[in-house]
Amino acid sequence: MTHSKVAIVTGAARGIGAAVARGLAGDGFAVALFDLDEAGVKEGAAAITADSGKAIGLSVDVSDTDRVETAVAQVAEELGAPTVLVNNAGITRDNLLFKMTDGDWDSVIGVHLRGSFVMSRAVQKHMTEQKWGRIVNLSSTSALGNRGQANYSAAKAGLQGFTKTLAIELGKFGVTVNAIAPGFIATEMTAATAERIGVSFEDFKAGAAAAIPVGRVGQPEDIAHLVSFFVSEGASFISGQVVYAAGGPTD
Repeated sequence: MTHSKVAIVTGAARGIGAAVARGLAGDGFAVALFDLDEAGVKEGAAAITADSGKAIGLSVDVSDTDRVETAVAQVAEELGAPTVLVNNAGITRDNLLFKMTDGDWDSVIGVHLRGSFVMSRAVQKHMTEQKWGRIVNLSSTSALGNRGQANYSAAKAGLQGFTKTLAIELGKFGVTVNAIAPGFIATEMTAATAERIGVSFEDFKAGAAAAIPVGRVGQPEDIAHLVSFFVSEGASFISGQVVYAAGGPTD
C-alpha cells in the first residue's frame, strides 16, 4: 500500500466520532481527533496511544476555515498526509419551524454542511496527491424528515447531495466518497433528546427499539464498523452511496 494511513475524524470527542476514531486506530490508521471539546479529544487520543495506536487530539471548529486549514496542516506534519476523512461533527438545535430562530438554523447548517465542505476541501489535496482517499460523511435517517428538525434534516439531506457530487469530482483521483445515515444510535445526543422531551433514556431507547426490525437500538460501534468497510481497500468500487444503518429498511 503506497498511500499514508492517516485519518481525521471530526466530532471525535464522544459518541459515534469517538467510536470511529478507535475503530480506525484498530485498523492501523494514525488518527487525528477533531472536536470543539479539546479535553475530550485529548483523552480519546491518549487512550488510543495507550493501546499502542498513534493519535492526536485537536480543538477545531470545523466551520472555521482558517482553523481547519491550520489543523489539517498540523496533522500532515505530525502524522503524515491524511487520506481518510470522516465528517461526523454535528449539533442539534431542535424546534418546530415557527419557533426556530435564525441562530438555530445557521449553527446547525454551519457545523454539518459548511463544516463538511471546509474539511473536505482542506483534505482533498492530500488525497489527490496520493491518488487514494476515502471521505465518509455522516448523514441521518432524519434526512427523510423528522418533526422539529427542519434545520438538521435539511443539513443531513444536503450532505447526501454533497457526497454524490464529491464522488463524481474526486473519483478519477482514486478517492471514494460515501455517506452513512444512522437511525437511532445510543449516544449523549440521543440521551439529551430524551431529557428534552421529558422521558428517561431507558424508556426512550426501549420505545425506539420496539419500532426497529432487529429489536435493538444502534451503538456507536455499529457505525464504526461501516466506516471501516468504506475506507478499506475492498470498498474501492463503491462511491457516491448512502447507506442507512438503522436496523431495518427506511422509506
